Amino acid sequence: MSAKSAGKKPEANASSPLIREEYLDVPSQRLYYISLGVLCQAVKLFDFARSLVSSSDDLYLCRKWLLVDVIYCVLLSLLRIPRLNYSKAVVALQIICVCIFDGLVFGGIKVNLGGSSVDSIVSLGKSRHSELAYTPESSAFQDLVARFSFGLVGIPAEISNDAHLRGQYSIRMSPISTAQLNPYRETFCLPSSEDAVLIPVLLNNTTPISLRYSISPLGRPSGEPTYVDISGKELKAIEQARLDALQVSRPSAKDMDDYDEYDDEPGSDDSSSQLQSTQSLVHIRLHKPGVIRLERLMDSSNVEARINPLGEVTVVPCPRARFSSAGSDDDNIRCAGQESDLQLMMDITGVPPLSLGWSKTVNSRKETYLVEGIEGGHPGGESITRDSQVVSNHGIVHRWTAASDQFSVPLTIPLDTPGSHVYELEVVRDAVGNAVVINSGLNDTLPSGDTKRSFQVLRRSTVHFKSCSPEKPASYRIGSEASLTISAVADPSDAPLDITVKYQPSEGVESGSKRLHPWTKTLKTQSSKDLSVSANAPGQYSIIGVKGKWCPGDVLAPESCPVVEKPKPTTEIEWKKIHECSGDTGVSASLVMHGTPPFTVFYRIQKDSDPSKEKSKIFQSFRGDFTDQPEDSGHYTFTFTHISDAHYSKVELDGPSIDQVVHPQASAEFVGSSKAKKKVVNVCESDNIDAAVDLRGSGPWNLDVQVVGPKSSEIISFTGIESSRKTIQVPVPAKVNQDGGSFEIDLVSVEDKYGCKRPISPPGITVNVRRSKPTAKFYGAEGKRNVTVLDHERANLPLRLTGEQPWRLKYRRVGEPRISSATLKSPNDVLSVTDSGIYEILEVSDAQCPGYVAADGSTYQVDFIPRPTARLSSQTQATFEPSNGSYILPPVCEGSDGHVDLDLTGRPPFQIKYNIARNNNNGGTTLLGQPTFNSIQPRTRLQLDTKQPGRVYYEVKQIGDTAYPLAKHENTPIPRANRLLIEQQVFLRPSAKFRNRNRLSYCLYDWFTPLDTSSDGTIVFEGSPPFIVHLSIKSWVGNHVDSKIVEVMDHVWKIDLPSYDFRSIGRHLITIESVEDSSGCAHAVLDPADSKIWVEVSETAAIVPFDRREDYCVGDIVQFQLEGTPPWTVGYRINGKSYTQEVQKSPFSLLQQQPGEVVITSIAHQQKMCKASVPDLHFTVHQLPSAQVAHGKNVLHDIHEGDQAEIVFSFTGEPPFTFTYQRTELSTQKNVPGKVLDTQISPRIYTNEYSIFSALEGTWSVTAISDRYCRYPPNQPERAVEKQGR
Repeated sequence: MSAKSAGKKPEANASSPLIREEYLDVPSQRLYYISLGVLCQAVKLFDFARSLVSSSDDLYLCRKWLLVDVIYCVLLSLLRIPRLNYSKAVVALQIICVCIFDGLVFGGIKVNLGGSSVDSIVSLGKSRHSELAYTPESSAFQDLVARFSFGLVGIPAEISNDAHLRGQYSIRMSPISTAQLNPYRETFCLPSSEDAVLIPVLLNNTTPISLRYSISPLGRPSGEPTYVDISGKELKAIEQARLDALQVSRPSAKDMDDYDEYDDEPGSDDSSSQLQSTQSLVHIRLHKPGVIRLERLMDSSNVEARINPLGEVTVVPCPRARFSSAGSDDDNIRCAGQESDLQLMMDITGVPPLSLGWSKTVNSRKETYLVEGIEGGHPGGESITRDSQVVSNHGIVHRWTAASDQFSVPLTIPLDTPGSHVYELEVVRDAVGNAVVINSGLNDTLPSGDTKRSFQVLRRSTVHFKSCSPEKPASYRIGSEASLTISAVADPSDAPLDITVKYQPSEGVESGSKRLHPWTKTLKTQSSKDLSVSANAPGQYSIIGVKGKWCPGDVLAPESCPVVEKPKPTTEIEWKKIHECSGDTGVSASLVMHGTPPFTVFYRIQKDSDPSKEKSKIFQSFRGDFTDQPEDSGHYTFTFTHISDAHYSKVELDGPSIDQVVHPQASAEFVGSSKAKKKVVNVCESDNIDAAVDLRGSGPWNLDVQVVGPKSSEIISFTGIESSRKTIQVPVPAKVNQDGGSFEIDLVSVEDKYGCKRPISPPGITVNVRRSKPTAKFYGAEGKRNVTVLDHERANLPLRLTGEQPWRLKYRRVGEPRISSATLKSPNDVLSVTDSGIYEILEVSDAQCPGYVAADGSTYQVDFIPRPTARLSSQTQATFEPSNGSYILPPVCEGSDGHVDLDLTGRPPFQIKYNIARNNNNGGTTLLGQPTFNSIQPRTRLQLDTKQPGRVYYEVKQIGDTAYPLAKHENTPIPRANRLLIEQQVFLRPSAKFRNRNRLSYCLYDWFTPLDTSSDGTIVFEGSPPFIVHLSIKSWVGNHVDSKIVEVMDHVWKIDLPSYDFRSIGRHLITIESVEDSSGCAHAVLDPADSKIWVEVSETAAIVPFDRREDYCVGDIVQFQLEGTPPWTVGYRINGKSYTQEVQKSPFSLLQQQPGEVVITSIAHQQKMCKASVPDLHFTVHQLPSAQVAHGKNVLHDIHEGDQAEIVFSFTGEPPFTFTYQRTELSTQKNVPGKVLDTQISPRIYTNEYSIFSALEGTWSVTAISDRYCRYPPNQPERAVEKQGR
């Protein structure tokens, strides 16, 4: 074979493709065409899936895809695409295969297996129509072709809208007409009897022509309410008046530039602008208080609108609050510490319990408070709340609101802080929820004094001497006077002050030639400045009292000022010649000076005939020595001329003088003294002073010591001193020893063993002798030395001390052995303590001496303000459990109203903080919260939490009052052992529901007992068994209701009522009406969806032919009405041969395809239950009957929910009639029928008109009709019976 012959292609494959390759290459042609085929098959698969779930026409789909697939195969052969180009025989085979496939999938080809007891229609495309049953037929050629004709041969297409079945009645549900009272949940109150309120009523799809409402008086229901009718015209008049008032209140056009819509208060605008298109508002005008309920509203179609059953409005008088009395201006001025607390009485009017908001402004610092639970006493502990309820015997809940009442409530206020105090009532709220801002709106007619009280609290004035005290007296020179300054501190509003000063002259003292007498004067200050008092006589000046314009004051230490007259200085001078063993070397002078140091002594020296010289010496003490040893020899004259002290200057001295012709030695000094400063010794009680002396020279020594007192001096000699350091005892001068004071001890001279006595003047010793002991006492009059402070707060106890600072104080608390001490630095110091009790001063000492405690001021009592407490009211029913200290309340049901009364002690208003806990599943407790509530009354109510079942614990954790507010003492809760603990068991309300909502099926006269082991009809209970359940069984055919009461011992019960049998067919509604358990609690709200279940009761399987005739036409469809619940099993005989047919829905249609006698022998339903024998059936052919709905017209009727429409069926033929009608969805598209919702059969009608009433939405039409002899349609096996319940 040559290469050329081998490469030659067959002629069949040599043809080129229809589309040349220069336009589209062959691979692309294959890809595009195969993709087109895949796309077609995908769309076919989608149509097949849609046909399974919708009511589309399967034969139409079959014809469409037959055409598409044939065109696809033919076009493929014409394109001649390489590798896809097949022979004509293959193309024909392809067409045959796709036709068979499309016919099987979409129902165009049906296979009759023939000869079997049951006809089987095999189709991959499941028809959405009812399947017809066929009697066996002869194998005619036309019938065989019809099986494969795809619906084109044999069975004609469906004929609709013919002369036998005409008319449609469509029912469309109009929107629901509703009326709701007070839709925005507003609260209303009447400011006065002349005012009125407008209560809105929200309407939906309603034009009212009349309205009725009832008004019940406030308080417990007593009698029938008053009913008021309002016509539609009156409603329009009220609405027009309201709109006119709104128009007047709106800003004018010229004010629109300044108008801001956000300035409007919420709800102040016309609310109708916010309504939906179907909504409108009307208002009820009300002039008196009461509980308003909307009873009835008729719309323009004379149909009652649906009224919200829970809508009611409580109209009460507006709450008010004011102070009982305004008080005068003088009463508004108070003194700090004058009185502990002040009570202001408030008159509060409104529906209890009320709450009041008030504010306290102290020195421009504002604090706001809220007091809740203001109500009167209620015998028996009955609570009045906003939603108090009374439950009638029929379970109807009536709500009532207490009537308005007036209460007088005290407000305790402290006035312990100086400054401005303003107490103002701000807002009052009643139990209904009305809140009135005081001094605004409704209360603006009240005087400001009725809602605001102002006080000016003045601080107490204080006075004392400045720069003068018993330890530091004032003095004056002879011929002058002393100015005593009294320091005064007072509130400017309390000025001027009246200060009472007492003068007591010193004993035995005279001022010049006058005898001094005591006196008492009252001096007035100018404003709050210091006061000056002139003292021109010696004595004691004391402040004995002070009083301001409004308040008494306190006298502080120093309250007394001694005044002394300073005498002129004098001196005692003793001249001595300085003679040493060798002779005179000069002179020495010993001076004893009297006056006030420092002293300056002036003397003159005259030598021979030379000019005299003036010299001076300054002495800081009362005694002074000096020597003058001239350097030159000669005759000297020494003369003293003047003396000065601190107060007087150059007082003339009369001599003395000494003459001397001026032609080492023993020494001594005090131990511890220095050359520049004298040694100071303080003595309190000793009569002798021990002084150590260091001696130098040759002993033994003789020592002369001079004791210089205020007005005298004495020289004491000590002889035969052997040691170089000797302690000598110097007696205290008698005057100083008696009255106290200062004196000096100076070394005068020393003599050694050779007899050379040498005068010396080393620094001496200044001795301060105190004979007036320091004192200490608590300040305050007898019976007023006490203070009350907060618990464990530091208390400052005022002291009055005399002596020199610092003071050391020893004290103790009476009853305790421990002694405490304190160091004080001010005569008006305070003693700080932190415990309550009586404090006693034991000892006192100042910087020098121990003192004594004044017997009349040695104690001071400190009391604590008791902390507020709470205890359970004795009227509250509770059992005390000693094991844990709790009060156990009687158990209650879930959701019940409950409270306990608490008796409070302390200073109202109170704040109560408590814990709420509940038992958990782990054996412990879970904290639910820590709420806080307020009360201004000593008895308050603690609301109990009964929202959820379980063991609930209430523990009062902390209580606050005016003295111990929670904000400042939140870290000091009540000790756990002292807390009030309350327990209560909250029972779960019983409930019941069906486990599922599956329908139950029973036969007529069956006992209501379980038929199987499924969970259908099982009731699940919650609560404590045993349960008592109330069931109602309502038959919708006879509208008869039976009630059953069953006791159930377990939480799950399947309905088992052997005493009840079903005596009527149709649907029965089983409803759980109520349930009770062992707790005795009313049941919880039952869910309507889970408390009902349906039972379908069927007659004992029955079959009724539509066409009751003995002779009938061949080809007619014999239809039977099947009574019962599908599926049915029908047994019949044809010409003596028995058959059975499974029927899924009614009516059952049997197409007669051969002559003979047809006898229905038996029928069963519900999985072959309720089987019954069927009597002989005969058929006679007569004129086909017809039926009309609404007399053959297409009627559209709009109804409201709850209404019914009458559907009239008209029949033509020979009664009795049996017809089948169906209800479909309203069609949203023209000429497209809606989904079938329900199919019903009405048998044995002996009139030519038949009416039914329905409240369901849909289109009603007749699908089949039979009279006494015939039925229609006769020959439509595919469309004869529609699927029911669709």
